[in-house]
Parts: sequence; C-alpha cells; structure tokens
Amino acid sequence: MNTAPNAFYTQRIAALEEQLNSIKKKLFASSMTRLSVFVAVSFGVYFFFGNTQLVLATLLLGIVAFVFLVSRHNDLSYQKKLLQQLIFINRKELKALQREVSDFPEGNEFKEDSHYFSQDIDLFGKGSFFQYLNRTATQEGTKRLANLLKSNAISNIPQKQNTLKELSQKAEWRQLFTAHAQVSSSEIATQRVVGFLKSHKPFILGVVRYLPMIYSAISIGVLSLYFLGIITEMQLLLWFFIGVGTTGIYFKRVTNLSGKGAMVREVFYQNQQLIALLESENFEDETLRKFKRSIQTEGAKASQVIKEFSKFLDSLDQRNNLIFGVVANGFFLWDIFQSYRIEQWILQNANQVAQWFSVLTEIDVQNSLANFVFNHQQYCFPSIVKGKIRLEATGFVHPLLDPKKAVVNDFKIENQQFFIITGANMAGKSTFLRTVSLGIVMANLGLPVCATSFKYNPIKLITSMRTSDSLTDDESYFFSELKRLKFIVEQIQQDNYFIILDEILKGTNSTDKALGSRKFIEKLIASHHASRQAGSTGIIATHDLSLCEVEKHHSEVKNFYFDAEIINDELHFDYTLKNGIAQNMNASFLLRKMKIVDD
Repeated sequence: MNTAPNAFYTQRIAALEEQLNSIKKKLFASSMTRLSVFVAVSFGVYFFFGNTQLVLATLLLGIVAFVFLVSRHNDLSYQKKLLQQLIFINRKELKALQREVSDFPEGNEFKEDSHYFSQDIDLFGKGSFFQYLNRTATQEGTKRLANLLKSNAISNIPQKQNTLKELSQKAEWRQLFTAHAQVSSSEIATQRVVGFLKSHKPFILGVVRYLPMIYSAISIGVLSLYFLGIITEMQLLLWFFIGVGTTGIYFKRVTNLSGKGAMVREVFYQNQQLIALLESENFEDETLRKFKRSIQTEGAKASQVIKEFSKFLDSLDQRNNLIFGVVANGFFLWDIFQSYRIEQWILQNANQVAQWFSVLTEIDVQNSLANFVFNHQQYCFPSIVKGKIRLEATGFVHPLLDPKKAVVNDFKIENQQFFIITGANMAGKSTFLRTVSLGIVMANLGLPVCATSFKYNPIKLITSMRTSDSLTDDESYFFSELKRLKFIVEQIQQDNYFIILDEILKGTNSTDKALGSRKFIEKLIASHHASRQAGSTGIIATHDLSLCEVEKHHSEVKNFYFDAEIINDELHFDYTLKNGIAQNMNASFLLRKMKIVDD
C-alpha cells in the first residue's frame, strides 16, 4: 500500500465533490425536461379538448414519456446520494485518523457481563475498540462483527490475514460497497425477508397465469378499433370495466403481496447493488474468491436475478399510482400479471437468497476489518509461531492511546508462564493488561497489532479485571468474584487460555486475600501439569507484594513491575515494564499531596 490514508481520503473528497457538481447539473436539466413534458401534455389536452381520441392519445404518450423521465431522474438522484455518502465516508475517516470516532456506533447492545473478556477490555461502549473499528453498513454485518470480536476463535489466522491484506488495498471498491449499502439502507432484517420468501404461498394458479397476456392482446385490438372509430366509447368502457372487475377478484391478495413487496423492495435494491460490485471485482485471495463463487448461478448473474425481482416489485407498486393503476388493470390486468411474475421468481430463487445475503454480510464485516488495516499501515501483522514462545512483542502499545504520547513496551512470555506484575496506582498496570488482552483479540481476528514486531502462538483469552456486585441477584462483590474465578478454573480444564487477572480477591481482607490469591495462582500453575496439552499462560496484576514470593517456589512464575518516582515533590511514571518487584507505592504520597491527610 503506497498511498497514505490521509492523502487518499483528501484526494477522494476533492474528486467526488467534482463529480457531485456534475450530477447536480444533470439533475437540474432533468427537472426542467420533466416540467417541459408536463407543460406540453397540458397544452395538448387543452388544444385537443373536445376530441376524446386525441386527448386520450396525448395523455397516454405523456404518461409513457413521464415514466421514462422519472426513472432517469431517479437514477440521477441515486448517483447524487451515492456521491454524497462517499464524501461523508471519507470525511469521517479523516476524523477517525485523528481518533475522533463519536460519529460511529458505540455497540452498547453487544455488552455481555459474563463474557470471557469483552467487559474487562472495553470492547464495546463509548470510546471502545468496537467504535474505533466498526465500519459495517448493514444490521447483520454489525451483529456479525460484534460476534467475531467475542468469538475467541483461533483458527486459520494466516488466511484471515491474507484476506485483509488484499481487501485493504481495494479502498475505493470497499467504499463503494459501504456507500451503496448505506444509501439503500433498510430497517428490515434480511432474516425477515428470507422468512417472507419461504413462507409465501402462490395464488395465481392454473390457467389464470395466461389470462393477462390474452386479455392484453385483446385490449390492444380494442383500443385500435376505438381509435379507428369502429367501436364506440361505451363499448371501450365496457371492456375496461371487465378488466377492473377481473383484477378485483384478487384485490385483497394482491394488496397483501404488494405491502410485503414494499417492505422488502429496499432490501433487494440494496443487495442487488452490492452483489453486482462483488461480481465485477477480481480477487486473488481464496476466501474472497470463495465468496464470489458462492453467489454464482446458472444462467444469469445473481445481481441480474435480484434486479429483475426489484423491477417486478416496482412494477406492482405502480398500482398505487391511481391513474396508472386503474388504466393498467382495466386494459392489461396489471395486478395479476405482476403478481404472477413475482411469485414465479420466489418459487425459483427463494432458497438461494439466504446464501446471497449471508455472503454480503461477511463482505461487510471484512470491509470493516480491512479498513482498519488500511488506516494503520504502520501496524504489524502477527507472525504465527510454534514452540515455547506464546507471545513476543516489541514496541507494543494499546491502539486507542494517542501514539504521540503513548509509551511502548517490549514483552515476551512463554507457554505455561505466569507473570506477576506489581506497581503503584496509575503506574500503567491495568493499561498494560488491556494492551495484551486486546492484542490477542486483534491477532485472533487476523488484524495487525500496534507493535513493531509481534510473534504469537494462537490462544484463547479469558480475563477477570472488573467484577461488580449484583443488587438484583442479591449477590455481593466478593461472591461475584468467586464465581468468576470458578468460571476460569472450569474453562482451563477444557482448553488452553491466556489468563489475565487484575487484583485477585479484592472483596476480602488483606490477610485472607494474600493467602487465597497465592493458592489460586498455584491452582492455575498446577492445571497445566495435569494436562498433556501445552497448558495455559497468564498475567496477574496485584498490589500485594507478598504474592511475588511465589516466584521463589515455581519456576513458571516471573515478577515484573511498573515504577513510580517522586521527583521535586511530584509523582512521575515512565509506564515501562521492568523485571523485578515494585518498591515504590503512591497512595500515602497522594493522600498528603491532595491534603486529604496530614504529613
């Protein structure tokens, strides 16, 4: 990737604004043309008033011309909206590069108190990683991205990386996909659409399906005879009312189909645009090629099949235009004909629609992840390793911290090791725990991490950093923490985890806490000795320096700390991870400094 994100977005905005100005001029010309046609038809009706045949001919020609111009105008309006959305996307990305992401969804609905790690590492909510990452344009894509973040899946990471590397380089294509999805966005869930298609029971059956074609052919003959003066107006009206009466038999069922069609029309229009984009793009990555293959159909392209259905729905919707609907049903049995076409499409394609929608959801998610890759070209993709190393990083820092101010750390931990980290309040322990946690989540997703190098033996994550009491369940803080620790013990008996704990047993007295914490650490260490598998690995942050004694008795345990210094009666932190045990604590100093207690 040669183009820097900032330059790319800036150049895109300039080019798109130029295109937008051109479209606005075409829209103005289109509006003037429609107005001219309306004036011409009105003048024709006035000029030929008294001659029913010429008046009717003028109106019919005017309707045809106006429908064509409206369709063309709608296409131009869509192009205008698309360009406006693309400009909006690029402007938001420029802001995002400055870490201003308040315009993006927070994802609060995806919070889960009992999840393996999401609550502890600010995965969702205001200022969360989800808000920083998410660029999905569909409801289903947003849910799928949230589920991926919480999935703890560690398979096929190199393939995930390859997919994102290729897709990240297709920035313009990705933006088009997102813009089309957002311009045509619908509040209707695709599952509801699929349910409608699979549950619909056809009502245009048997010989009725041939009736519109036969009746329309006769109507053309009747109209010709009328304009030739061979039949009278009364005879023409009689034929017209026969048509209206025939369609009236199906009025209730057609109205129901039309209502459901209106519900799903935007969904199909949106997905037709997205599938067409996917069909037109060439991919080298096997996952992306697989997505493309899965929407291929025999004969016509999937986008054309969906476009055809959208046209059928639009055509049926014309019945709501009072003049057109009455005339079309009176002479061409419009409702019956369009309903038959819609029902035949459903019978032939309903089973494929769910697959098409699922592929688009996956592309929507991959677009978000690839956008993150494009915006963070300085990040490194983890190297997947085997053997002793579990995680080794240099220049490692939390991606949500301001890079101009953040302090980077080097860090290496091997399989089955446990690090005990001590340090003063505000020295950086909790931030470091979240940095490691989020780095693991990002690596599992196939994302690059905020480091200069990152070696990684894939492993699932489990944390206990923010236990809270539950008033609704009459549950104390201490009992909530015990439940969480029990959950961790149960999980590591089934699989290997990277365990991150912040201050074990905060809800009890210091003596009891020290004894219980030490026993729990020894339980974690012993768990992998009882397994033939590699075992779990972890980091435990604490203020209790007595826990550091565990290192003397267990070779798997190593002590590290974050330091605090008092220089010129001011507290200073270097936020750098060091070997050993913390010697300086800051609680009493801060109490005195803030004049809460006396010297």
